[in-house]
Amino acid sequence: MPIDLKAHIRAIPDFPKSGILFYDITTLLLHPAALKETVDRLAAAVRPYRPDLLAGIESRGFIFGAPVAYAIGCGFTILRKKGKLPGSTVAHEYALEYGTDTLEMHDDAVRPGQRVVLIDDLLATGGTLAAGARLLHQAGAVVPAAACVIELTFLGGRKKLDVPVETLLTYDS
Repeated sequence: MPIDLKAHIRAIPDFPKSGILFYDITTLLLHPAALKETVDRLAAAVRPYRPDLLAGIESRGFIFGAPVAYAIGCGFTILRKKGKLPGSTVAHEYALEYGTDTLEMHDDAVRPGQRVVLIDDLLATGGTLAAGARLLHQAGAVVPAAACVIELTFLGGRKKLDVPVETLLTYDS
């Protein structure tokens, strides 16, 4: 019988600021069977897109991306905030509600034409996933999809993406 993953996610009100309800995956990570179920479900969702590589977005995308890549037998790379990667990188700057941010990856992480699926823990407004897709496209990758554990549907982040998004859990408020 499948595990109820929502039962392993803690909701924390007013974090990181007043009025925000934060969905905390650290409680899911503490439960081995729930973690395995999450990785297995993500692998099943991603496998049909036939990725050559998964790209995990800093930082919780790393937690899920690497074991999913292992489970489906493909490579894994990381997308990080500016200045966190050693060596030569490519970058994509994107707009935030107030200001900008930048995602980077190693300039040799992706070969043109490679199929790369984005992985993150949460789809909220869609800005970070959209930036990740643009960065990968800029490097010549084909991005057939993105996958997340949680989607906050009320924020409409899916509308910012030009790729299908697979999510395991949705929250409507």
